[in-house]
Order: sequence, then structure tokens, then C-alpha cells
Amino acid sequence: MKVTVEADGGSRGNPGPAGYGAVVKNSVTGVVLAEVASSIGVATNNVAEYEGLIAGLRAAADAGASSVDVRMDSKLVVEQMSGRWQVKHPSMQPLARRARELAAGFDEVTYEWVPRAENAHADRLANEAMDAANAEGATQAVAADSTGAPAAPGWTGATGTPTRMLLLRHGQTELSVQRRYSGRSDLPLTELGQAQAAAAAVRLADDAAGAVVVSSPLARCVQTATAVADAAGGKVVTHEGLVETDFGAWDGLTFAEAAQRDPELHARWLRDPAVPAPGGESFDQVHRRVFAAREDLLAAHPGSTIVVVSHVTPIKSLLRMGLDVGPSLLFRLHLDLASLSIVEFYPDGMASVRLVNDTSYLPAAG
Repeated sequence: MKVTVEADGGSRGNPGPAGYGAVVKNSVTGVVLAEVASSIGVATNNVAEYEGLIAGLRAAADAGASSVDVRMDSKLVVEQMSGRWQVKHPSMQPLARRARELAAGFDEVTYEWVPRAENAHADRLANEAMDAANAEGATQAVAADSTGAPAAPGWTGATGTPTRMLLLRHGQTELSVQRRYSGRSDLPLTELGQAQAAAAAVRLADDAAGAVVVSSPLARCVQTATAVADAAGGKVVTHEGLVETDFGAWDGLTFAEAAQRDPELHARWLRDPAVPAPGGESFDQVHRRVFAAREDLLAAHPGSTIVVVSHVTPIKSLLRMGLDVGPSLLFRLHLDLASLSIVEFYPDGMASVRLVNDTSYLPAAG
């Protein structure tokens, strides 16, 4: 008998309370043969997705299947199980082995990526499991309070469902190789920059599935964003508010060249965020522009995951908002090319920075 396994998993917080769901259907009649779902405690999205696949394969074996078509909206799991992507993360390797051992018990197993909307049955089961995990965690939190008072929502006090922003800097360009100011110069990615974008797409394929991908309109960001959107099954939209600082007459110069050209102004520009570059913007102007862009995104996508592909200064500005700190962060925080940072903005005004400058997935330069 040939069956279709639809599987899904998720995490509220990544890592956070996690769960999976899977449904087994007769491939010819569409009749549901089995449904499985469970919370798995605190885990990441990827772990939950693998657990959903494993549960679905077990249920298919219990139903007497000889051939299985697996359909999932996790590109990471589908590509790894199909053998096209390596399983590098240590927490994924034992799960992938277990799934392959189960798959070996069938005559044939195929894997197909589908958009989240086409995986709604399994997604519903996974969300019900995550709801149960959240409810269990809330019960435990109340029980742990010896005063009898309900526990706070978290140590930050934030409430509601946050809008999660995955902040991705664009890949390498020729100006970044030469360490030159690159504001409105519209350069494409180098060969390494394209490889960096592809690696970032693999890193974000699962987390960005079904998410909107919003990019600065400059080519280096649009190229990077397109790689992510292609991997996640989405599309790219641009927002002018996410463009890099306008460095004016300094655009294309190195730090030393700009300082030599306008020594007094360059020194004041570094000390005072209200001072603009000659013919360009001040960091205060950029911050206000990015703040307005953030408000647009929060209003359009409340409680959702958004991939924001932008430049150094706009990403630092969003992290400033998340940390509620001043402009000194611009000079004290380093962000590598194609690095990933994560910030969550809650509807009650609170925020939480989850990750800064992750480059663990990138290919080595040279």
C-alpha cells in the first residue's frame, strides 16, 4: 500500500515549547489512516520537524505501508533526507539517522517540499501540540510560585505574541572587500557574496518558511534576499526605509581617505550622530527612517516572522531598538557580511534580542 505522510513541527521561541504533528493518508483514496501529535518540551523548530517526520514514518509502518511519499514544509529536512544537503548540526545527526533507519523499512520513500499552506493538516496538529506544551508550562509556573500568585509571563515581563525579525546582512561586494564606505552604491554580490547568500538561505530555509522577506532595494540586498526567499518558498518585497546610510561624498572612500578629505567633519561625524556626512545623512536621520520602517512592518505583520535583509547601520538600528540603548552601539557592535541577528518586538512595547552576528553557517573566505 502506498501512503502519503504529511509532517510538521514547530517551536514557540526557537528554542521554546515545541511539538509535532503528522498525518498518514492512503495515496489513492486520500482516506486518513492515522494522526499523531505530541509536545516534546523545549526544542528548536528543526528538532520538532524531524520528530514529526519520525512519528509519521512510524505511523505509516504501523498502517502497513510499503511505499511512502513524505510531504513537508521544512526545506531543511526534505533536502537533508533526500541526500542533497549534509546534516552538519550535532543535534540533527541522530534524528536524521533514526529517520533513515525507519525509511529503510519501506520499499520506497520520496520527499517533497510543499508550501506551508499545503501542509495545513499537519501544521494544525503541531500547533495543537505546542498549545498543550505552553499550557503545561504555564501550569508548572503557577505551581512553582509558593505564594499562590500566578507567575509573570517571563523575566522581561513581555506579553503577547512577538513579531520576530530575522536580520540578515547582505553578502560580500567589491567595495566591502576593499573596506570602503558603501552606502547608496548599487553593486552586485561577488562570487563569495553569492556563496554567502546561498549559505544563509540554507540556514534560514526552515525558520523563514512562509515568512515575508523584506529587503533594502539595493542590488546586494535583493540578491541575498532572493536566495533566502527561493529556499523558503516565498517572495521578496522591498522597503526604502531599509536602505543603507547615505554617506554622500564619502561613498566609495576608505575610512582613512574620508578622514584625510574632511578631517574635522569626519571626526565630528564619529562623535555626534546628528552630524551628517557631506551631502548625505546623519545616523540620527537613519535611525528615524529605520524606526518608521519597523513600525510599517509591525503594523503589516503583527505576531509573524519577518526576514529583514539590509545593511550594517539599519540592522544595528533595529538592534538598538530591541536593546533600548543609545547610538554608541553603532560603534561598539560588529556585524559581519551575511551575518544573522534576531530581535523580537512584543505588542506591549517590550523587545528581546535573541541572537547577534551569527556567522557559523558561512563558507570560509578564500
